[in-house]
Amino acid sequence: MLVEVAYGKTRLPVEIPDENLQKVFRVRHWPGLANPAQAIEASLVNPIDSAPLADIAGGKKNATIVISDITRPVPNRLLLPPILQTLEGAGMAKDQILILIATGMHRPNEGDELIELVGEEIAANYRVENHFGTDVDSHVDLGTDES
Repeated sequence: MLVEVAYGKTRLPVEIPDENLQKVFRVRHWPGLANPAQAIEASLVNPIDSAPLADIAGGKKNATIVISDITRPVPNRLLLPPILQTLEGAGMAKDQILILIATGMHRPNEGDELIELVGEEIAANYRVENHFGTDVDSHVDLGTDES
């Protein structure tokens, strides 16, 4: 059987002998939001079981936003602008905001990949850094929480 596997931004055809194939799971397609930007903004103002982001950020010295790296199809370019606007509206300056790319054990995302992740405007105006999971000297043990 010919099976197409998502690979990067394309699909990769893979021939699997029928005797080796147990089952093919197909993703159920759900309708998208009519206005994703509006839904994001509404969730920042009226989140589930939390204070609004603006209230949490008010009076704070800095903020770090952790985003997935290029290996995950997360719409960072859609999510980041309203989050950044909310933080700035709560009194934070751009230089008080760090966007940290959670690379895990992957290579850093730089150049065109960085622009693809966050967009040119954010890359040019905010501090965007890759996390290096193997650089243990840069890690700080903050202890444990109650959970």
